[in-house]
Amino acid sequence: MSRHYDVDAVRKEFPAAERMVYLDSGFQAPLARPVKAAIELFLREGLETAGPKSVWLDRVEQTRAKVARFLGVSADEIAFTKNTSESMNIAANALPLHAGDNVLMIHGDHPNNAYAFLNLQKKGVQVDFLPMTEVVNAESFLPHIDENTRAISMSHVTFHAGHRFDIESIGALCAERKLYFIVDVMQAIGVVPIDAKAIRASFVGSGSHKGLLVPQGLGLLYWDKAVNELEPTYLAAASLAAVPTDLIARPENLMPASSARRFELGNFNLPAIHALGASLDMIEQIGVQNIQNHCFDLGDHLIAQLDELDIRLVGPRDRQHRAPHIYVVDLPAAEWLGYFEESGVRVSPERDGIRVSFGMFNTTTDVDRLIELVRRRGRKTSTKAA
Repeated sequence: MSRHYDVDAVRKEFPAAERMVYLDSGFQAPLARPVKAAIELFLREGLETAGPKSVWLDRVEQTRAKVARFLGVSADEIAFTKNTSESMNIAANALPLHAGDNVLMIHGDHPNNAYAFLNLQKKGVQVDFLPMTEVVNAESFLPHIDENTRAISMSHVTFHAGHRFDIESIGALCAERKLYFIVDVMQAIGVVPIDAKAIRASFVGSGSHKGLLVPQGLGLLYWDKAVNELEPTYLAAASLAAVPTDLIARPENLMPASSARRFELGNFNLPAIHALGASLDMIEQIGVQNIQNHCFDLGDHLIAQLDELDIRLVGPRDRQHRAPHIYVVDLPAAEWLGYFEESGVRVSPERDGIRVSFGMFNTTTDVDRLIELVRRRGRKTSTKAA
């Protein structure tokens, strides 16, 4: 039982968690019963009525409003995309960057965030990478900002070792220096509370198949509508301020929508949006802060057990600088991944070991099972220096 909510009741909503020790939500969250029910509703309606499209589109807007409330923004600042990578590419190409302009990023951050900006090198934009350290904040970026710096793009939480960066101080720095700020929250959303206005970001992008519990194929993009010079690089009828009623394209009608709909191309991933509406209801009922605190407690338990075995945790240990739910254990993946899988424990291989990533349904029993397997096999850690 969690100190923060009835985790045993929540666990019953995730059948996969009863079939295996699932410690891999940082890769893909298992399907929850309410999310499955929402998808089945969509499928049944399509099967029986050929699709009440107007009802489905109304639900899109209802889910958009839920996303906005979840992030502390207005619904007209939320766009639906395909995934985090598309969100980052939309953001990168919307910035009014020119040859000689400079973007700052973190070395070793998620590659699909980096590639979105590295692709701008073909038009003369320079991308500079700062070293990744356990603590990254405004002070980390300050020495690298010069007269050519136009933007900072980074993750809130890193996928490979669970660093949780101080995006609030970096956002404040960007506001002070009039820089665009783009944040990838894929590994944070649904577990770490996010206030997009407090971040002071120009764009916040994410997918939905990790902490938001939705199958792959749906992304989110928050756009600060006060930064109204940011326009899409592509256009469709759905992106326009005035969609032509006769659906005839006219050269004089190219004004993008005043809302984040300007970044959408229409034809939404309707099953996934139905799923997202249900998952947000579930997450909000439990409370993101409660989920975060529960995962922190699991992380503390894991770290204490690793310390007893003298096995190193890769990445930050301090709650202030670590993600609540992502931990990389210094056990060589090539030697350990198959063993865990054969023993019914699902984890991920990572750059520096085995990644353990918690979900709202995990318990200390799951952690204890992992540790039991390590004890049983015997300690085999990598030779990398701490």
